[in-house]
Amino acid sequence: MQKMLIEGGHTLNGMVRISGAKNSAVALLPASILADSPVTLEGLPEISDVHTLGDLLEEIGGQVSYNGQAMTINPENMVAMPLPNGKVKKLRASYYFMGAMLGKFNKAVIGLPGGCYLGPRPIDQHIKGFEALGAEVTNEQGAIYLRAKELRGARIYLDVVSVGATINIMLAAVKAKGKTIIENAAKEPEIIDVATLLTNMGAKIKGVGTDVIRIEGVPTLHGCKHTIIPDRIEAGTYAIAAAAQGEEVIIDNVITRHIESLLAKLREMGVSIEESDEQLLIRPQRQLKSVDIKTLVYPGFPTDLQQPFTSLLTRATGTGVLIDTIYSARLKHIDELRRMNATIKVEGGSVIVSGPAQLEGAKVKASDLRAGASLIVAGLMANGITEITGLEHIDRGYENITEKLIGLGARVWREEMTEKEVIQFQNS
Repeated sequence: MQKMLIEGGHTLNGMVRISGAKNSAVALLPASILADSPVTLEGLPEISDVHTLGDLLEEIGGQVSYNGQAMTINPENMVAMPLPNGKVKKLRASYYFMGAMLGKFNKAVIGLPGGCYLGPRPIDQHIKGFEALGAEVTNEQGAIYLRAKELRGARIYLDVVSVGATINIMLAAVKAKGKTIIENAAKEPEIIDVATLLTNMGAKIKGVGTDVIRIEGVPTLHGCKHTIIPDRIEAGTYAIAAAAQGEEVIIDNVITRHIESLLAKLREMGVSIEESDEQLLIRPQRQLKSVDIKTLVYPGFPTDLQQPFTSLLTRATGTGVLIDTIYSARLKHIDELRRMNATIKVEGGSVIVSGPAQLEGAKVKASDLRAGASLIVAGLMANGITEITGLEHIDRGYENITEKLIGLGARVWREEMTEKEVIQFQNS
């Protein structure tokens, strides 16, 4: 096991290139199951979640080959192999195997998904969609069993706007007989990315990016090549880091409209941002003004950037209030930031940050992926050295983050943890 050490106070300058979108990749890979011939996905991020999904595809008989940042999946010999536990527990997005395998084989057995614990994240809307399409869904010994004689199109209204449910129902519906209409659908760019892949495979999908998606089922889908979109959350994280500790930072390979809500808040704080084709130039002011944030479904402020943004607010003058309407339990970074001398309190569902506060390096633990990003941003600003454990969470979603930060001038490195440190980490 490793830990990350950050010597704070070093100014960030230069260019960082954004990788392919994690939240697209984890849905695109299961979607490849639906094809009858090889699918090549280009621009995949080098993160542990991608390799875990590649292993799961091989477990059900897929042939997976890598060529740099491209993966080719040959689904010709895939079978409806149960995936009750093991690697399924490593990431929440393993639930996309439910929709994909149900769409391909009319059955699936998938263990209850794992990943970062962010409070209750029920999959009831996924199940509602599968049942509307004609599947019988049961929970047996900790695994979800999906069985259908035949899938038929249906009209499905999502009670809650859900990215996962929208994608999972799309995966199950593209080969169902007849027409499926998903109402109150999510609109995230990653959903459009998945729909683009499915369309390239021969699916008939309309209305993606709006709240009503219409799908006309087709009998077969074929392989294709598809290039993934850039990761808007990674881009947002580096934009926040640049605002916190940068002088002139260029963020390359970014679709700026995907993070408009973040850029608006950074400008409100006093950050200078110039946009060009696929780049952002970020120049923060010496004194930043605090702002309030409420996370919302896309195109609102992303819940995945709430935690890194909390760290940035410790540098700003005044009091900022953050409310996460998506995952209200996404607060495990707060105690760690307090360890670093942040002035933060939680009242009801609101996080209240008072600043500016001079953060101090400390030993802290990443409890989930975006909490890890929050602690990295804090470490870049802090006096002295910050020591972060729980890197397995960070490596699930950020490609080569140590090397990218070093390229911007940060003083960051990794060390192996001692046996004593590993035991302390496991018991904490």
